[in-house]
Amino acid sequence: MREEDLGRLLTLAADEIRPERPATEGWERARRVRRHRRAGAAAAVVVVLLTGGTVLTLRPADPTAPTTPTTSTATPAPNTSPVQRPPEQLSYPGSPLGRLGDPVSASLSGRPVRQALALYQPVDPETGAEGRIRVLGDDGLVRDLDVVTPARTRDVSGNEAVALKVGSLSPDGRLAAFAQTDEVIVVDLTTAQVRRYALKGYLEHVLWAGDRLFVGDNDTTYELDRRTGATQTVPLSPWELVVPDRADRADGLLALGGLRDALTLSRLTSVADQTLRDDQPLDLRALPTGNRVNEFYGRGWQRGNEIAQAAWITTGGMDGLEGVAVLDAGTGAVTRLLDLGRDRWKGCCEVLGWDGDTVLLRHDPGGLLRWRPTTGEVTGVVRDLYGELSLAPR
Repeated sequence: MREEDLGRLLTLAADEIRPERPATEGWERARRVRRHRRAGAAAAVVVVLLTGGTVLTLRPADPTAPTTPTTSTATPAPNTSPVQRPPEQLSYPGSPLGRLGDPVSASLSGRPVRQALALYQPVDPETGAEGRIRVLGDDGLVRDLDVVTPARTRDVSGNEAVALKVGSLSPDGRLAAFAQTDEVIVVDLTTAQVRRYALKGYLEHVLWAGDRLFVGDNDTTYELDRRTGATQTVPLSPWELVVPDRADRADGLLALGGLRDALTLSRLTSVADQTLRDDQPLDLRALPTGNRVNEFYGRGWQRGNEIAQAAWITTGGMDGLEGVAVLDAGTGAVTRLLDLGRDRWKGCCEVLGWDGDTVLLRHDPGGLLRWRPTTGEVTGVVRDLYGELSLAPR
């Protein structure tokens, strides 16, 4: 056979046998095993023998025995320290209140609520211009409060503020109250009916205690009888009143006030025809040395035997921090502090109520947080919500 004929025969034999295909499939198979078992590298050997037009192919070798990485299943221990701090990165597990930022989809007059979860009045953080008050119903819809447009409140010096206050929404989510100069407006959110009560003064504060409605100007607190329109004065500051537990009979009232070493818990009870007031100093002994409450601000909220309220605090010897305090409503002992630090807007973190065993509070102030004092857990509810909020306690 001539040399060129032998060359053609060898070329034909090589065309029918494709040695690169077994090698490629072997490596792909090894990679699949490696990904599936998350193990070490798999060895593959492919030997192609070409003798007289015959090819012997060895399949890839079995991969090496996998080693399964160990992962810890332990969960972080709850932060039961008396002084707690939020994590650097917040999680947002979801909440019905997360719809507060949704656009308006109905009017209250056209679609009254069965129960409101919250009232929200947007305020532009750059210009201070406020929008219309919105109503978040328990059906998840955001409504425009179109039946009334409350004016800004003002004090005797002419200082103004938006009409919506943290205490505007009643505990059952059915009524909304707005203090105005020389009157109080009450809206039935289930019927969209509006009623106005004449009451002299530069009124700024509203607060519900069960079915009782309290209204205040700069230094006087009135209790309004909504059936008759009659009022009586209450010897507690409208700035310091604590919102009672919605499950309580609300016969008594609590207030938190004072500065630093003169912080007090005041209790007002009615016995027969007499109103008795008891003032007791706050007890800070449950806190580690160097930790204290300097001054409360915003509205205090009671749940069972606990009160939560925003405050300026000292932790670890550092003064002037934003925080929230939880104290015993019976003894006045401060049991927990949430340290929110310095780098925030002054008065950033007003408490808005309780949701079960968690405290709801503003944050910086464009967000809403949830804090569980018993474990130290802090999570987000909604971001970038600028303006005033009033929540129905739950």
